[in-house]
Amino acid sequence: MTKSPLLDGIAGPSDLKRLSDGDLRRLADELRQDVIDVVSETGGHLGSSLGVVELSVAIHAVFNTPMDKLIWDVGHQCYPHKVLTGRRDRMRTLRQKDGLSGFTKRDESEFDPFGAAHSSTSISAALGFAVGRDMGRPTGDAIAVIGDGSISAGMAYEALNNAGSEGRRLIVILNDNEMSIAPPVGAMSAYLSGLYAATPAPMKAIAEGMEALMPPPVRDGARRARQLVTGRGMSGTLFEELGFDYMGPIDGHDMDQLLTTLRTVKARGEGPVLIHCCTVKGKGYAPAEESADKYHGVSKFDVATGAQAKSKPNAPSYTSVFGKALTEEAARDPRVVAVTAAMPSGTGVNIMAERFPGRVFDVGIAEQHAVTFAAGMAGSGLKPFCAIYSTFLQRGYDQIVHDVALQGLPVRFAIDRAGLVGADGATHAGAFDVAYLSNLPGFTVMAAADEAELVHMVATAVDYDEGPMAFRYPRGAGVGAAMPERGELLEIGKGRVVREGTDLAILSFGAHLSEALAAAESLDAEGISVTVADARFAKPLDTDLIERLAREHGRLITLEQGAEGGFGSAVLHHLARRGLLDAGLAVRPMTLPDRFIHQASPAEMYADAGLTVDDICRTAESLLRPNRTVVELGARA
Repeated sequence: MTKSPLLDGIAGPSDLKRLSDGDLRRLADELRQDVIDVVSETGGHLGSSLGVVELSVAIHAVFNTPMDKLIWDVGHQCYPHKVLTGRRDRMRTLRQKDGLSGFTKRDESEFDPFGAAHSSTSISAALGFAVGRDMGRPTGDAIAVIGDGSISAGMAYEALNNAGSEGRRLIVILNDNEMSIAPPVGAMSAYLSGLYAATPAPMKAIAEGMEALMPPPVRDGARRARQLVTGRGMSGTLFEELGFDYMGPIDGHDMDQLLTTLRTVKARGEGPVLIHCCTVKGKGYAPAEESADKYHGVSKFDVATGAQAKSKPNAPSYTSVFGKALTEEAARDPRVVAVTAAMPSGTGVNIMAERFPGRVFDVGIAEQHAVTFAAGMAGSGLKPFCAIYSTFLQRGYDQIVHDVALQGLPVRFAIDRAGLVGADGATHAGAFDVAYLSNLPGFTVMAAADEAELVHMVATAVDYDEGPMAFRYPRGAGVGAAMPERGELLEIGKGRVVREGTDLAILSFGAHLSEALAAAESLDAEGISVTVADARFAKPLDTDLIERLAREHGRLITLEQGAEGGFGSAVLHHLARRGLLDAGLAVRPMTLPDRFIHQASPAEMYADAGLTVDDICRTAESLLRPNRTVVELGARA
């Protein structure tokens, strides 16, 4: 373990105030090594955190947190912040059950004034805190730190526009590492790169207040640098046109530049200011700096070599299965295109991009635009697959309703990370997509029970042109199903029976089918005969299958990896409309509970949710032994 004499003396940000600027530089070096040591044991978001070590130290040294509100956009980069704010002794619990969150979290620390995990929220939240301060609330300065990838999203532009028009004291730090998870795309990325390249001076654009502190020759040079950055005549940067004072670009790893700039901003007058801070993702750790993804998200690794510990699953990941299946379908049908929102490798469309680069579109962190963009392509006669994680697709819900469903356009939504995803916790759980899509008229909603079913659903989606369609699948490896050479077309709205029994039926929707089958085996050993069916579709429902299971068994469990209001609710509505509940049918829907489930392993999260094999068995016993309550049988709430 590397010695950290300065860091060992830091119990909180107030301890940074007694350190000299030279000590702060040395503290940053110790902090960087500490973060590397921690993440080598826990895994997590390393590259982004290493990129803001000096910035984290400088902000906490200059500002008065938690009175001043420091808001990190997304939160991937918050590990140094957590170490400096009294959580160093718990850092090795990062992203684990009952441990520290991988993101900022309000109920974890008073130094986390606003929770994060989705992008582009920080400026809006910081402006809200600024209004609270101006209306007498006990709040100091509001500082938003946002990345070059996140600032490309529409919400960030909306916040910049509003903040500029409000004219309130607000500090936005643009952390420009020219590298979000995937390389940032679009005009904003090129614009920022142009600003960075425009002037060789170390302080390329310095506000008038800072210039006044400089000797005349230096001051004149700074003004010339500012003219080069802001353009000829009266024209300014985009940020100045929006009402911000613009400072930068500055070197985000030069502690002297950072401290001088932040101290000047802290002492300045009213109004919003944007500091353009250029950093290197993975800074100070060669394996991260040299890696293609800058060690954005890593498993446990060897510090000396950077080699990550990789498990060898027995089956391919659902993501790779989707990517390969889509690519094969694209080879057969030139109308197939793919859209992703800054996650080409995360969604598997990078596989198609390698073969058909002109037919895969990465729109950046812009899910709303991605959905409507795909709708326009569908309107032109193309067959767009909009591949977005379930949790991020929530951001484009209005566009799904208005621009896709209302117009009946055949956009195919490939929904990755469905269900509970593990270490990223509640912010990344795919809990709600079945509920928020199944209630839309004309939508077809499927869920893959295994990786072979996913291949069939990709083929079915290519063939289906009658309206919008979605299919969901979980994170991680499949169950080891035998893979078809080519996907088969599924009959729309029809499920399948995979095991016949007599005493009760389990109707599973999605990737919990393996748990349903395991529960059936366990119950069979106790003399209970179970039918297991795979619904395949939440909309349209296979009403014939549902009614058959209800009539032949009298006891029915619905099972899904989604929240209440989804598949099970749709089944209950149908049974009620048909009067089957009046005939004595006993039904138990098993869903995610009506609460958020925090980070742990996926197995631990599903145990917390009450969706294990044992939970299914207990629920079955409650149906067969109605004199015993569900609580007595140990089912979770």
